[in-house]
Amino acid sequence: MQTKAQMIKEILKSALGLFIFSIGVYLTIQANIGLAPWDCLSMGVSARVGYSYGIVHTVISILIVLIDVLLKEKIGYGTILDALLVGNYVDFIGYFNLVPVSKSIPLSCIMVIVGLFIMGYGQYFYMDAAQGCGPRDSLLIALGKRFPRTPIGIVQTVIVGIALLIGWLLGGPVGIGTVISVFGMGTALQIVCKLLHFEPRNVVHKNVLETNKILFQK
Repeated sequence: MQTKAQMIKEILKSALGLFIFSIGVYLTIQANIGLAPWDCLSMGVSARVGYSYGIVHTVISILIVLIDVLLKEKIGYGTILDALLVGNYVDFIGYFNLVPVSKSIPLSCIMVIVGLFIMGYGQYFYMDAAQGCGPRDSLLIALGKRFPRTPIGIVQTVIVGIALLIGWLLGGPVGIGTVISVFGMGTALQIVCKLLHFEPRNVVHKNVLETNKILFQK
């Protein structure tokens, strides 16, 4: 049985991992050569409604969490923190304008690749905390269960394809950075996990009720 201190440590570790992940997202935005599908969607909606990327990303994430709940997926504190923090973290980091928007294609490509590896490192922290999958990963798992004869890769392709199409139609940035992100995100995460000797599939995530049982035990 884990202790209350260990639970708090895991939640804080999730928050730290999400902050590191957000630094990577910020770099891919500043690269200015196209965004990953979900970020493209958030940016496209942002351009239409006039709210910041962070606010739109948060609203979309919360909606996805609600869908996950309806589909009876496990929701942990990490899932909730992902929905609430990532977009706002990106807005916060962007407020300081530490990295100017790139105007060089080679530099932009490097920024996207570096951003993907930083995101992968953040995902390692977040997943190792075992406080639940992110909203979009939970959605993938839920839909995968409902289409058991369809390869999970195809399910993921359809989901991100729809997100990308809607984002593009709304004016979200699509370009070579999008291509690098689509094909490079999984590779970057795989390399990070291999370097850190970490196997995400071995992690047993806890839902909110399981964590609360330990946090509020007498």
